[in-house]
Amino acid sequence: MARTKHKARVAGGEGGAGPTAQPGAAGAAQGAAAAAGQAADGGPSTSGRLPDNLELARTRVVCGPDMNLHTTSTIAATQWASLGVDASFDLDSFRRGFNIDITRYEGDDMEFEMKGVSCALANSLRRIMISEAPTMAIEHVFIVNNTSVIQDEVLAHRLGLIPLKVDPRLFQYKSKEESPSEHNTIVLKLKVECRRLPNGSMENECVYSRDLQWLPLGSEMPDETSCRFASSQEALVPGGVRPVHDDILIAKMRPGQVIELECHCIKGVGDEHAKWSPVATTWYRLMPEVVLLQQPHGDVARALAEQLPGLLALQGTGDAATVTVGDVRKHDKLLEKVRRLSGEEQYKQYIQLRKIKDHFIFTIESTGAWRPHELFNYAVSVMMSKCDKVLEGLQAFPQRSF
Repeated sequence: MARTKHKARVAGGEGGAGPTAQPGAAGAAQGAAAAAGQAADGGPSTSGRLPDNLELARTRVVCGPDMNLHTTSTIAATQWASLGVDASFDLDSFRRGFNIDITRYEGDDMEFEMKGVSCALANSLRRIMISEAPTMAIEHVFIVNNTSVIQDEVLAHRLGLIPLKVDPRLFQYKSKEESPSEHNTIVLKLKVECRRLPNGSMENECVYSRDLQWLPLGSEMPDETSCRFASSQEALVPGGVRPVHDDILIAKMRPGQVIELECHCIKGVGDEHAKWSPVATTWYRLMPEVVLLQQPHGDVARALAEQLPGLLALQGTGDAATVTVGDVRKHDKLLEKVRRLSGEEQYKQYIQLRKIKDHFIFTIESTGAWRPHELFNYAVSVMMSKCDKVLEGLQAFPQRSF
């Protein structure tokens, strides 16, 4: 049978107060912080003292039973000028209030808390990690033989979405006009045939990502692919190139069926196609806060402790019974119940769910090409370079008085 060759381009769709505080304690903390020009939660500072209702609106989202209140973040320096309060950015206050605390790091997943920044900055870092951090991914598939039931285009798409364990910083971007070389292209080979063994079992019935073989010397059919390496990539990539996961199913075959192809991987970013995105996902949420608006006693305290076991701890007995708020992070599943109870007539004067506007719980799930902390550091460096460009652009305009 004559060997047939054709090229398939990979395509596909794109993929304030502390966490738990009594009103009196929160007010005292906010008052002391305001006197120093800093928010009690270590967030954006203000020069002067805001009324309690405005301070609440500035630093918290109030999660009501039917709707959320105070969901906007104010950045205008003159927002409270009529009250004699300066809300302009202060670098020293930012340095005092900013903090990052890693709470979980397991394999390619990392969770950390970031305090003292606006949601605009947090979201910018998230978007950079998703769409601007580069990886290597399969871009072209040269199919020599495919007698499986999977169409060539579908097979190429499945291959393109396999994450590769290789540092993209070792390679250059490849333009459409450039020829493939050892500096901008990685070549992988897949050659699998399904056969029935004498004992009746089948060999290579399932084709997995581990069947992809790295070709450090480049393409084995350079005349067809125009890919010629001047030297081996073994010195450039000492650890080799392999899929992040060995058990990703590519295809299923029956005896006599064959898949033989060559994959060419190039460097790209998720902004162009989701296959280059280095994260499965990355997201953040605001730090929740359960606040006792006033201390419940007696039967009400016991009822609340029964409704929210673990989150609220009962203290004392009889009519002197009270409750204290525990660690909110350990009782995430009860927070929606707190929201519901805050709308019920017998409890709404006692308990409220809030979220701190400048305290984020960030989660990064890497696909494996980058370590999560490396991704975050890279996103920060990209953000800094963007800020530098803005400053350069502003300096190019002559200063004038309006």
